Amino acid sequence: MDGSQPLEFRTARRTTERIHILGGDIDLVRPEEVMHHIGRFIGAGKKAIIANHNSHSLYLLKTRPELASFFAKADLVEMDSTPVIFFARLLGMPSRTFHRCSYVDFRPLFWTMVGAKQYRVFYIGGAPGVVETASERLMAKYPGAVIGGRDGYFDATPGSAGNAEALAQIAAFKPDILFVGMGMPRQELWIEANLEALPNCVIMPVGAAFDYEADVQVAPPPWMSDAGLVWAFRLAQEPRRMFTRYCLEPWALLPLAFKDIRAAIARRREPLRITTSA
Repeated sequence: MDGSQPLEFRTARRTTERIHILGGDIDLVRPEEVMHHIGRFIGAGKKAIIANHNSHSLYLLKTRPELASFFAKADLVEMDSTPVIFFARLLGMPSRTFHRCSYVDFRPLFWTMVGAKQYRVFYIGGAPGVVETASERLMAKYPGAVIGGRDGYFDATPGSAGNAEALAQIAAFKPDILFVGMGMPRQELWIEANLEALPNCVIMPVGAAFDYEADVQVAPPPWMSDAGLVWAFRLAQEPRRMFTRYCLEPWALLPLAFKDIRAAIARRREPLRITTSA
């Protein structure tokens, strides 16, 4: 799969869905639309990446240039940040709060679809025991879902025995959907490094998704997600780990923000062009 968008995907998207903001390309899609694209990719039997951008990933895009290749190969890039949605709206882009797409937001919708369609989902990541607990709970709640996986405690170096074993487990399971929950940017870089060896399925970096299902981590309440306060919730839960991400990294995005503001002002100053036919 190369870095260009497949023709069938481009023509299926509205032209206003993709925006460029803070140095990254993001698709303005609702969770329901993400489910539609997942089903379409599975039906086509193709290998597809559904990635996501938030302020942290946009910061990493500046500091870890190798991430650019991963996002260039993504078939869909969700918006996982209410503050970025508000900033895009300020710039005159057609973003709305319902464009926020993260696992925490669409988990009931996703697993209802998986159970109804009897999709096979493989999760790689987390501590030992997390996958087993989360899978047991999810399959009890959503009959029809087929879930497997393994922990993320292995040597993920390309060519290592541990990595080869993980790839073999994924291939043997024959997933429709592969969840990679190793944390950002490790999960994105692992997908990028192993993309050719992965089976045809929908590949989604999802962070601590199964930690939430296994009650290892507490998911933010819906009202905090709606208010764009997930960052505050996570900062309160893990202040030492999240301080840099939420209190320092955003300042590094200011030059990109000013650049976007200048571009938005220039667009608004452009004269209206009216074409007439002879």
